[in-house]
Amino acid sequence: MSLKEKINPAKLPQHIAIIMDGNGRWAKQKGAERIYGHENGVKSVRETVEAAAELGIKYLTLYAFSTENWNRPQEEVMALMQLLVHTINAETPTLNKNNIRLQAIGNLKSLPKDCFDELQDAIAKTQHNTQTTLVLALSYSARWEITNAMKEIAEKIENKTLTASQINEETITAHLCTASIPEPELMIRTSGEHRISNFLLWQLAYSELYFTDTLWPDFKRENFYEAIIDYQNRERRFGKTSEQLIS
Repeated sequence: MSLKEKINPAKLPQHIAIIMDGNGRWAKQKGAERIYGHENGVKSVRETVEAAAELGIKYLTLYAFSTENWNRPQEEVMALMQLLVHTINAETPTLNKNNIRLQAIGNLKSLPKDCFDELQDAIAKTQHNTQTTLVLALSYSARWEITNAMKEIAEKIENKTLTASQINEETITAHLCTASIPEPELMIRTSGEHRISNFLLWQLAYSELYFTDTLWPDFKRENFYEAIIDYQNRERRFGKTSEQLIS
């Protein structure tokens, strides 16, 4: 029996988030520049997105570029931005072919203009697709997102359209970038690191976390299936006991 056949279609996570880590180390192992790892990482993105769509995963969020990544060497940042524009251009027809909608979260206005324009164009061209929503986290960090949400809430209090007593978890959720997206049930991180790295801190409160030593360019369909099978073998209690779930 293949790994895919071991997946229970009735217990699929609705939303999977992935921290795609290890491109640089993968390239270094091969004696190449870091951008070579990023270029090969695109192949893993394509394979993972297609696998998610085939399984019927409704949302797939990929941590593509953090706000902290702007601190990397300028040459690498510019190469990454060029790669991003090229990839979005090249992959939009494939997204439409597979009925995949593209969305993005983060401080998108901080992106270079050509990158921002290509992104918005691809979002518009795929907006009516319904199989899977691919969410790219670009120039994103959870602390930036939560800070921005607090500013928006504070402005509403100043304008007297909201009172402090009305603020609850739903209020905060509604002001996040992911307001229209369900919280991830499963978060995958590649490369052997065991941390969340400022990614969806609010949304991952009850997510199952899966860590693999596989570097992102080596992460393929079978690795994706393994993570889902591991998720399906876990018991999600949300603060309850096992006995309460059974009853």
